[in-house]
Amino acid sequence: MSSQVPPFASSPASTLPPSTRRKRRSKFTYKHLSTFSFSSTSSPLRVIAHIDLDAFYAQCEGVRLGLEPTVPLAVQQWQGLIAINYPARAFGLNRHVTITEAKEKCPEIICQHVATWKEGDTEWSYSDDAFKEIAIRKVSLDPYRLECRKILATIKGFLPADKQKVEKASIDEVFLDLSAQVHGIMLERYAEIRGPPPYDDPSEALPRPPTTALDWAADALVDLDDKQSEEDDPDWDDIAMLIASEIVRDVRKEIFDKLHYTCSAGLSRNKMLAKLGSAHKKPNSQTVVRNRAVQQFLSSYKFTKIRNLGGKLGDEVVAAFNTDTVSDLLPIPIGELQKTLGDDTGAWLYNIIRGEDSSEVNPRTQIKSMLSAKSFRPSINDFDAACKWLRIFVADIYSRLVDEGVLENKRRPKTISLHHRQGGQTRSRACPIPMGKAITQDGLFLLAKNLLSQVVVDGRAWPCANLSLSVGGFEDGVQGNMGIGSFLVRGEQAKSLPVPAATHEQPAAKRRRVGEGSIAKFFGMPSEESRSSSIGDIDDDGEAALLRTDSTDDLSATHARNATGGDNPSMPPPSAQPSRPTTPDRVQPKPPEEDSDSAYTCSRCSDRIPQEQRLEHEDYHFALDLSTQTVTPPRPPAAQPETTDNSSRLGGGRGGSRGRGRPTKFGEGERGKGQKRLAFG
Repeated sequence: MSSQVPPFASSPASTLPPSTRRKRRSKFTYKHLSTFSFSSTSSPLRVIAHIDLDAFYAQCEGVRLGLEPTVPLAVQQWQGLIAINYPARAFGLNRHVTITEAKEKCPEIICQHVATWKEGDTEWSYSDDAFKEIAIRKVSLDPYRLECRKILATIKGFLPADKQKVEKASIDEVFLDLSAQVHGIMLERYAEIRGPPPYDDPSEALPRPPTTALDWAADALVDLDDKQSEEDDPDWDDIAMLIASEIVRDVRKEIFDKLHYTCSAGLSRNKMLAKLGSAHKKPNSQTVVRNRAVQQFLSSYKFTKIRNLGGKLGDEVVAAFNTDTVSDLLPIPIGELQKTLGDDTGAWLYNIIRGEDSSEVNPRTQIKSMLSAKSFRPSINDFDAACKWLRIFVADIYSRLVDEGVLENKRRPKTISLHHRQGGQTRSRACPIPMGKAITQDGLFLLAKNLLSQVVVDGRAWPCANLSLSVGGFEDGVQGNMGIGSFLVRGEQAKSLPVPAATHEQPAAKRRRVGEGSIAKFFGMPSEESRSSSIGDIDDDGEAALLRTDSTDDLSATHARNATGGDNPSMPPPSAQPSRPTTPDRVQPKPPEEDSDSAYTCSRCSDRIPQEQRLEHEDYHFALDLSTQTVTPPRPPAAQPETTDNSSRLGGGRGGSRGRGRPTKFGEGERGKGQKRLAFG
């Protein structure tokens, strides 16, 4: 009896050894890996980190005072609290409690007042009694700005300079785009993704990572979405997030080792999710929001916690849909969101609650403006008191300008502005900061004082409830310029220079140009050389060197000038005037002996002209005739008729004048020169 044959033959692939089976592929392609290398916002492998200092002001005061991190500490400003460290928060304290309430709940708490500027001081300082002198002191945040610069410099110094993108979001938080750095580390660790894509096709899928389990150390991992499982093998986005978490962990350790500050961090695929992650678990921790956990992470949040949704827009969304949670907004279609909020806002909200944010990390961390302000209680009432506060404002701003590099000409502001509030009216004045001089404290004070004077001149300046001074329009200073002294040589260096050989050539004598703008100069008469014998050359001293001339010519030239009323600017100078016809009294020069075919003698000026220039010469005479015809001789004054009747002379009577400006009837009076009677009919 034969064995039973199975109804279906087994697949040939199932009989092959595991090494020859088709390898599983990743959902990411070589194109995604390429865009990941240059930190593209569209790359699904993108990794963004957000670092947030824990109770930053309180930490700064604790480090400055040398306190243990476990000591309860609060930062005081006048009668309120602006920062409370985490040991003090364990007693239920927050920034809304008063100092008295804080000491009742936590008797061991230390309340440190912020640094202040005192009226008349040129530097900020700490004072235990500052809260008692609110009328003559102003808060200074310079100690915290200085520590922020140290932290930012530490972060930049730790990350590779050619691959870092660091954005200062505020005085105590920083965004990092780690995509380029993580890409380089991935290529070093995993050889399977180093080569070119198969068939040179960037749309080909990447091979799956060889790792099946990832060690997240002490990181806080957000739970995966409902359809995801931790049993699933990781993909390349998980590998990228793991490497980024290692980098951020080392950055936080560097900050603590050098400056003794703790900070929390969040990591995800964009800035919005990373910022929410850094606040998810504090203090001194970091949270990783993987791509497979985004919806699970956001669904538990109120959307008013998302950046740009905590103000008026968030209130508008709450009022429109009667909810403040992300989970309630997810089922709403995009069309309804756009209809209610507008096309752009509705589309943005639809994407943001799903974890989509394409905002880029801006590495430019330079400040754009500086402000120093004071609200007066009670108000100030005179110009001198305001000037004392302007001194403090200027000192405050100038110290920050020095830190910004204004003394080294790295950066400098272009404008200074003053804001003045009296009652419910606020007035502002601004002026440019002179660019030709270095910025000094006295120079800024004079500018501020001048702006205040303009406000006072306008009237109703007192009592003043608030005064502020600001500088803005920062630009990079010009560096590397050399003074004029660097182009000069002195002393022995100047003596060693070779001396150029002296030249004894005399410059050619200058000659005054004669006949500027005349017709003869326009035509460029070739007869100029033939008439040069009757023209005086003008030397440098202004004296005429008379050559051969004819007394008859001088006399006729004098008559010609007298006939036209003296020196007529419309007449050409004698050098450009044509010669007159030959008369018995005039001696004509002998023409050169030339072939009659190559030259001809002008009948007007007796000059010998080449045949090819004959037409041009005749045009010259024609133009000269036209110019003399256009000169209109002065009209003689009209003869006044003799009248003996006084009434006629005064305009009275029927036969007298017809009135001033009215013409006489045709036929009345004498015809003028050139007029004639016209025959009609």
